[in-house]
Amino acid sequence: MNKTQAIALTALVPFIWGSTFVVTTELLPNSGAFTNASIRALMAGFLLLLLNRESPKKEWLWKIVVAGALNFSIFWWLLFVAAYRLPGGVAATVGAIQPLFVYALAVWLLNSEMNWRIYFVACCGILGVAMLAITPAAEIDPIGISAAIGGAFSMAMGVVLTKRWQMQVSPLSFAAWQLIVGGALLLPAAIVLEEPFAPMTVNNLAGHLFLGVIGGALTYAIWFKGISRLGPVIPTTLGFFSPLTAMLLGWLILDQTLTMIQILGAFVVLSSVMTGVWLQTNDTRTFSVRNLVKQKTPTSGSRSGCSPKDPEEYTNDPFSHPDIRKMSARETSDLPIEPRRILPK
Repeated sequence: MNKTQAIALTALVPFIWGSTFVVTTELLPNSGAFTNASIRALMAGFLLLLLNRESPKKEWLWKIVVAGALNFSIFWWLLFVAAYRLPGGVAATVGAIQPLFVYALAVWLLNSEMNWRIYFVACCGILGVAMLAITPAAEIDPIGISAAIGGAFSMAMGVVLTKRWQMQVSPLSFAAWQLIVGGALLLPAAIVLEEPFAPMTVNNLAGHLFLGVIGGALTYAIWFKGISRLGPVIPTTLGFFSPLTAMLLGWLILDQTLTMIQILGAFVVLSSVMTGVWLQTNDTRTFSVRNLVKQKTPTSGSRSGCSPKDPEEYTNDPFSHPDIRKMSARETSDLPIEPRRILPK
C-alpha cells in the first residue's frame, strides 16, 4: 500500500467516527456513558484479538496499559464529561485542538521538524469546526472546557506514544490489547457510578454492534495502521472530518438545518485537511535527506570501512546509505520518502 492509499484508507476513520453522535442518540439505551464506552471498547478489542491471537509480551505490557488508558479510558471519560456539561458544538470545537497538541508532542517526542504552516492550517481547521458547531446560545462551563481540553491532550499523547514506541507487534494486536485495557479500566466506573444494565431492544443491539464492530474494531485497526505508516500528524489532521460528518448526518437524518456560516465552515474544514495533508506529503525534509546523503557519503578513508560510492547513487537510493541503514524501523518510518520516489536531479 502506497502513501496515497494509506491516507485515503485512514480518512475513512473520522468519517465513521462522525456517526457516533447519531447512533448514540438514536439507537443506544440511556444506560450511561461509562457503560456504553466499556461495551464498545471490550467488544472491539476481543473481536480484534480473535482475528490476531497474539499475547502481549512482558516488556511492552506496561506500554499497552499506558496507551490504552490515554487513547480510550481517560479520553472517553473526559469526552463524556465534556459532552454532558457543554453544548455539542462547544465540545467539538474545544476537542478540535487535538492536532495542535499532536504537532507539539511530535516535535518533543519524535524529533519532528517544527513546521509553522501546519500549526496555521490546524488553527484554520479549528475555526472551521467552530463555524460548524457553535451557536449564539452556546453556554461555557469551566469544568466542561477543562474536560474537553484534557481529553484532546490525552488522545494526542496516546497517538504520539503509539508512534514513538513502534513495538514489534502488528497494529491489529496493539489496537486489540489497548481496547481491552481501555474497556477494563472503564468497567469499574460503569459498575459503581451507573445504573444496572437494562435489557436491550433490537435497536440497542444494532447500535452497540455498529459502534463495537464498525466504529470500534474496524476503525481502530485502520487508525493504528495509519499511525504506523503515516506518523501521527496526518491521521490527526484527517480527524477534522469527524465533526463535518456529524453535521452532515444531523442534516440528513435528524432534519437539522444548515446556515451559510456552517456551509462556509465545512469549506474551511475541507480546505484545512487537504492543505495539511499536502504539506505533510510534500515535506521539505525530503531535500534534507538528500543533503545528508551527499554530505555523509563515505570516503575511502572513512572509519566505517565502506567502499567509496558515487553520491548520486545514494541520492537515488538513500536507504542504501550506511547512516540510514543503521536507523531503527521507527526512525526510517519517520523519513518522508520512498525509494521509488527518489529520482536523479
